[in-house]
Amino acid sequence: MIVRTLFSLLLGALLLPGTAVWAAPEIEVWKSPSCDCCTGWVEHLQDNGFEVTVKDTSPAMLDQIKRQAGISDKLASCHTGKIDGYVIEGHVPAADIQRLVSEKPDAAGLTVPGMPIGSPGMEVDDKRQPYDVLLLRKYGATEVFAKY
Repeated sequence: MIVRTLFSLLLGALLLPGTAVWAAPEIEVWKSPSCDCCTGWVEHLQDNGFEVTVKDTSPAMLDQIKRQAGISDKLASCHTGKIDGYVIEGHVPAADIQRLVSEKPDAAGLTVPGMPIGSPGMEVDDKRQPYDVLLLRKYGATEVFAKY
């Protein structure tokens, strides 16, 4: 995994001279050990240069992590991540996480509520369901961060 990340960074530097190379901080992900879509999302992050630490956990512990992070039932999905002081809930695309940690808005994190078909980890053939990535402001307010 480290070799792949270093190769990606080196390749990016060679292809884009004079451009800063984005280096992803480590993301921790809590998920059910038997959830294939969560595993698919983790692989999506790894394919996009993230160093991922996976913590398989029980449903009760996952619910507790969500509550502590301020994720309501309405905003919840099947897995929860933490990166650079932000919470990442659900099938958020890697590019949106990169944008979040680069721009550093005053927010709690990002969420893709539910499990929309076609989001990272939820690919089913060529089917796609429209969905929004929501910026979760502190104290629970949300706004659209990206549309798919």
